Amino acid sequence: MMESARHCIRKTKIFMDTIVDIQVVYAANWSEADVTIQIERAFDSFRLVENTCSRFEPSSELMRLCAQIGMAVPVSPILFEPLKFAVEIAAYTDGVFDPAIGRKMELQGFDRNYVSGERMNHIVDDSASYRDILIDEVNRMVTLKRSMVLDLGAVAKGFAIDLASVHLQEFEGFIVNAGGDLYVGGSDVEGNPWRIGIQHPLHEDEWIDEVELLDMAICTSGGYERKSERDADAHHIIHVKTGVSPTEVISCSVIAPFAMLADGCSTALMLLGMEKRKEFIEEMGVKVMLLSPDLDVLTIGDDPDVV
Repeated sequence: MMESARHCIRKTKIFMDTIVDIQVVYAANWSEADVTIQIERAFDSFRLVENTCSRFEPSSELMRLCAQIGMAVPVSPILFEPLKFAVEIAAYTDGVFDPAIGRKMELQGFDRNYVSGERMNHIVDDSASYRDILIDEVNRMVTLKRSMVLDLGAVAKGFAIDLASVHLQEFEGFIVNAGGDLYVGGSDVEGNPWRIGIQHPLHEDEWIDEVELLDMAICTSGGYERKSERDADAHHIIHVKTGVSPTEVISCSVIAPFAMLADGCSTALMLLGMEKRKEFIEEMGVKVMLLSPDLDVLTIGDDPDVV
């Protein structure tokens, strides 16, 4: 019996300072209008996470939390989940990865609201770290013991991808791609696994590697993505203890069951040394491709070519 026809819709919008590209493969029993409604709901997930977790908007829930020091603050699930996860990764890495890095990001020039152009300049306690963030999972409350600027940029985009993907699970296949960080569900329009390219760090329109994915996420962190306006040797991934951007690895791609895990791990692994990387990868159970300055690809974990 011949398989019913499969159709594809693709739409893009800008959220979180990146292009969000959603492709949906659907069967003939779906109307294009109904598919579009679900895609718009997926886009709404990005809008919700951005409005909640942005450190560039004084009115965001994240920045309202940063303004309340020494008191237990009830927070929404949209803020609580990525913040709790970021603190967990910080603990795993002994603070090499730290969501309290917002002020250091500002000092390196990553201080501009991409929509308004307004620059941020917060006065906070320079000694504050993830250890000053108290998480109450039972009551979903957060206490900041010292003044700090929280930055959830290493996990919030992955979290938004995961939330968006929930709205697309009924379809034959889909990709939620936010600037190269993505989750794929089901199969492509031909009924095959999605084939995903890993961007070449020197040539934006080329792939340096590729993988086939089934119901998995892949996120890449790289020093070539966002350069500092104030330091030619610095990029948006900063070692919280040294204030210096790592150079041992050009990029790190992580394959994981959900995007927030892949997103957070890709940043953490850029910051860790090789010995610690292997321990972290084993602990997290992810598959990793590291790109050296000589453009050699090192894979760690299970074979990442077909997942």
